[in-house]
Amino acid sequence: MSEREAVTDQRSTSAAEITVDVDNLHREEVFTDLHAASIRRLTPVKADGSPDTSRDVMYIGETNLMTQMGPLPVQFPIEAKSLDDAFNQFSEGVKGAVERLNERAKEMVREESSRIVVPGTAPPGLGGTGTPGIGPGAGKILLDK
Repeated sequence: MSEREAVTDQRSTSAAEITVDVDNLHREEVFTDLHAASIRRLTPVKADGSPDTSRDVMYIGETNLMTQMGPLPVQFPIEAKSLDDAFNQFSEGVKGAVERLNERAKEMVREESSRIVVPGTAPPGLGGTGTPGIGPGAGKILLDK
């Protein structure tokens, strides 16, 4: 079997194994102010599409923040009992999501700065393969700033 046939066979096997979790179905509705705020309401439903009142409705806030690198999509859960309540909590949800993003970015910087740089390897994200002697920077010592 050729490599191409093997990859195709793996994909069709994976696709054939995909199933629908009929015990976790939701109807999705999107509410937006057409400016910055969108809230997705996920209403639990049974397999026949009727409401499943044994599970709670979920709300997810969504917005885009403008950064130097362009728009950054932000999603965050909102603990609300109604759509009105979800919109009232939207600003606080964005604030919390941004704080979590900042903390994650700081954590990534700390992790990257503590990495041991091996001569001949390119750091992740700089187009290198991470294999000594292969890719950009091969044979050069790369120093973190």
